[in-house]
Amino acid sequence: MVAMLEKGEITTGRGLNQESTLARPGATRWGSHFTTIIRILSLWSPTIQVLDNIFDDGIDSKSRGKASSLVEKMESYQFVFIAHLMKKVLGLTNMLSHFLQQKDQNILEAVSLIKNTKEKFQDLRESGWEELLEDVSKFCVKNKIDILNMEDTTHRSRRVRHPVTNYHHFRADIFYQVIDQVNLEMENRFSESNTDLLACLACLDPKDNFSNFCESKLLSLAELYSSDFSAVEQMELKEQLQVWIYEMRGNEAFSTLQSIGEVSKKMVELTIHKSFHLVYRLIELALVLPVATATVERAFSSMNIIKTDLRNKMGDDYLTNCLVCYIERDIFQAIDNEAIMKHFQNMKTRKIDLPRLQK
Repeated sequence: MVAMLEKGEITTGRGLNQESTLARPGATRWGSHFTTIIRILSLWSPTIQVLDNIFDDGIDSKSRGKASSLVEKMESYQFVFIAHLMKKVLGLTNMLSHFLQQKDQNILEAVSLIKNTKEKFQDLRESGWEELLEDVSKFCVKNKIDILNMEDTTHRSRRVRHPVTNYHHFRADIFYQVIDQVNLEMENRFSESNTDLLACLACLDPKDNFSNFCESKLLSLAELYSSDFSAVEQMELKEQLQVWIYEMRGNEAFSTLQSIGEVSKKMVELTIHKSFHLVYRLIELALVLPVATATVERAFSSMNIIKTDLRNKMGDDYLTNCLVCYIERDIFQAIDNEAIMKHFQNMKTRKIDLPRLQK
């Protein structure tokens, strides 16, 4: 850090340089790998110096050998190339990841952000190669790492008959493969049908006097959930939506609302939900869907607490139920234990009755 201060790469000041340490990546923390890569690239020289010191003064041969191996791998062109590639890839997904972790998500913004992220990946695949190569070359020159000639052949197994150039290896085997894999995962997770569903939910957004309202999309949403809306109710829903939107746009009580949840509360407050019971059911569905898809990070973080060494053989169903209770503990703490035991007792005929809780 002293050397970086002398070179002017970082500045001194209160509250500065608090992140000048390497971050530990974790499978349960979104964005942790992106932070780790950023820190490694920004603290490259100090990191190499620490590993060299371990190699020279390590307490045992195992730690010295590991330090030597890490330095050898890090000072290779391939390591630098992959690090810069992953910095770009994870950088594109980082904003989307943070947005999807929010409990109160703006559905319309989510649809737009997913679409933009997909387009950015496609743009990276088509026109990001030269910029990436330039960034890697500058980094290698700065840190005295040998730059490979892209026209040379790679060192592969003797079983491979046809030689492959470095250009093909890095562009086709690594660059394209990584981006295509991410694109595939994005398509699987955010398919056209899923984004269309989100777009349907966004039609209930009250911002700008319900400017996103679309009757046909909301009717399509009701058709998707036929178990909640019968054929007759779907026909009735169409008429209710036409009257409901006039009521929403003409009633000043709804003019300042900013979320679907606020619309639901206001409808109950004014008892309008009874007159537009099918529309209210649609709003309930729109509110439940984002909550039902609990974020991966919350589930994985909770798994470290729920699935301990003493409970490492629990089945998936039981684990899921335990995770739901733990993640949504604010809701479950408000439920009376006596009511839970009564519900459990009534699920099926049992040999004995559960004892009553002592108050």
